[in-house]
Amino acid sequence: MYKLLLLIIGFTTVHSSFSQPQKVAKPTKVVLLGTGTPTADPERSGPSLAIIVNNTSYVVDCGPGVVRRAGAAAAKYGIPSLKPAGLMHLFITHLHSDHTIGYPDFILTPAVLRRNGPLEVYGPKGVQSMTDYLLKAYKEDIDIRLSGLEQGKPTGYKVNVHEIKEGVIYKDSNIVVTAFNVHHGSWPQAFGYRFKTSDKTIVISGDCTYDDNLIKYAMNCDILVHEVYSEEGFAKLPAAEQAYHSVFHTSTKQLAEVANKVKPKLLVLTHQLLFGSNKERVLQEIKSRYNGEVVYGNDLDVFETPITNNNIEK
Repeated sequence: MYKLLLLIIGFTTVHSSFSQPQKVAKPTKVVLLGTGTPTADPERSGPSLAIIVNNTSYVVDCGPGVVRRAGAAAAKYGIPSLKPAGLMHLFITHLHSDHTIGYPDFILTPAVLRRNGPLEVYGPKGVQSMTDYLLKAYKEDIDIRLSGLEQGKPTGYKVNVHEIKEGVIYKDSNIVVTAFNVHHGSWPQAFGYRFKTSDKTIVISGDCTYDDNLIKYAMNCDILVHEVYSEEGFAKLPAAEQAYHSVFHTSTKQLAEVANKVKPKLLVLTHQLLFGSNKERVLQEIKSRYNGEVVYGNDLDVFETPITNNNIEK
């Protein structure tokens, strides 16, 4: 049975080689780079996480603080591919600002620090336009860094954008990535992602409400990283805010229902909307309806196998 090793502090991969994932030299890791929401919580950077396979990083979402959180994880846990120059694969779930404010940082900071290859970006329709505008906004900076005394690497500033639809969107010798549609309020496109490596299946919900399509793609996964909000806190919100959150996000009751159907070996809570509640109450709300293993995610938590029994939230 999978258990949790919870570590807390207080790329050049060719696109689409279409081979099957090879046996990993080290277990696949999931690193939570940011677990926050639009709330400016100094303890939680914006939404982002990384899947690490054979010293290659695959990052999902790029909220505020993403590059520095990745650098912190690289230093703390000895993960070279999370150093800024190693950030070469990015998968965006949707275009809400809290999930994308770190995008210019993700493009530019690794390039300044000598990323040796283009950034490959996968996401919904609109990512290409966003990229074009960002590169235009920073054109003077880029020109000076490339043509001035800094002598930057042009390939490091190149961004290859792939606007995606549901289905397999990326393969290489480490991983197969499948995107699937989720319901996130009025967004015309929002995705979750399924990452399949030789030793693990990891599913990322992105932002969404209860969704049968997510259940379909997440069934029997090893790790499900899912957003959540507190029922107790939600009950105290004004009616207008309840109307919004109920169609954009997932309650603890709904997530317990999802987990009971999916049966993940480990459920990781992220993007926690407390609305004045607290961690203990959120876990109680989940565990009163779901008996599987659950952890309340924090920035720079790491999950991998083989796994010891340290710090599991019982």
